[in-house]
Amino acid sequence: MTPAGPETSPDQSGVDPPRRQLHPLPRGLVELYGLLAVLVVLVPEWMASGALLGFGQQRRGDPLPPSSQAWLRLPELRLASMTLAQLRQLAAELGLGGYAGLGREPLTARLLPRLRRRKVL
Repeated sequence: MTPAGPETSPDQSGVDPPRRQLHPLPRGLVELYGLLAVLVVLVPEWMASGALLGFGQQRRGDPLPPSSQAWLRLPELRLASMTLAQLRQLAAELGLGGYAGLGREPLTARLLPRLRRRKVL
């Protein structure tokens, strides 16, 4: 006994099942969805990119705000903002020996006591 109904496959009965009729969306509804997509997604993107370009043109010089007093006072913060090359250059200026093979952490640890003593930064 073979099952009857639209779920039979063509290999069992040799006949294709009837195709389901799809109802397309009305053209006006498709255009409305397209307009909503533009308004919700693209317009805010354009506004944001325009605002960023406007902000960039108004500022001159350093794009970051000026350093606070703590940043200028504390040598730990100053050393944290320096690159490894700048740390090594500072070590050479301070006459610190054996700094070339040191990484960032040990070099900073060796520089801090000397900077606190001399009040260089």
